[in-house]
Amino acid sequence: MLKRTLFFGNKCSLTTKHEQLVIKNPDRETTVPIEDIGYIVLEHQETYISMPALSKLSSNNVSVIFCDAKHMPQSMLLNLDSHHIQQEHFRNQINATEPLKKQLWQQVVKAKIQNQATHLNALKKNTNPLEYYASKVLSGDSDNREGVAAAYYWKHLFDFDFKRERYGEYPNSFLNYGYIILRAAIARALSGSGLLNTLGIHHHNKYNAFCLADDIMEPYRPLIDAKVIEIMGTYDEHELITPIKAQLLNVLTQTVYFEDKKSPLMVGLSTTTSSLQQCFAGKSRKIIYPKLWI
Repeated sequence: MLKRTLFFGNKCSLTTKHEQLVIKNPDRETTVPIEDIGYIVLEHQETYISMPALSKLSSNNVSVIFCDAKHMPQSMLLNLDSHHIQQEHFRNQINATEPLKKQLWQQVVKAKIQNQATHLNALKKNTNPLEYYASKVLSGDSDNREGVAAAYYWKHLFDFDFKRERYGEYPNSFLNYGYIILRAAIARALSGSGLLNTLGIHHHNKYNAFCLADDIMEPYRPLIDAKVIEIMGTYDEHELITPIKAQLLNVLTQTVYFEDKKSPLMVGLSTTTSSLQQCFAGKSRKIIYPKLWI
């Protein structure tokens, strides 16, 4: 089922009654079935949300994303008990061997570079170097083909000089916002598959609670890049205004393509995370990533 994404940019009150999210603002009161919600973005600093509402949202594996005073996503609420045999999945993940994690990271990097090549190809740009880099990714990406590919990709993605930086100039803020939303969606899917977001296969940082999400999201990043280019062609605006945020949130409903089916991104993410769970359990050797375009 395709879940709804709710964005709250104005002051409001969120409570719950009869399995509904009750939304109150000065003008009206509306309700939304909690089971229909996948993501909530709380941007306004004076938004009120009750503890019972947070509890029910968490129980239904809804990602609640909290924004800071600059309106950028800062943190999120996830369910810690969202799978019926979660302890078993945690044990498999914790006990994963280094060779397995290196093989998984090799798959992630190869899929990322291939999707970067597909994106550049859609923009009628030369993809030969990326296709070569993808074919040469080693176990654990020991010679950093990811970094070499990224340098080529960002140099050729835009039709102007651009430097990809977290706090860099336009359109870095658009990319950052999109990546944070994508990260939250991946984290929700990983939690739903009974996996620990904290324990990555490549990313390791004691201050990062979402290392595994940062790993698994990599091949999906070009979807955000493509949406940002689309936005730049539509809006003559360098600030991250609400309509642009709404466009970036719409990436979650974009169609992705697997070998035997197509699905919205937020559904397809669960296919990817479930396949990762199977790898940790020793039942599969491949992470299933979709094609982002056909």
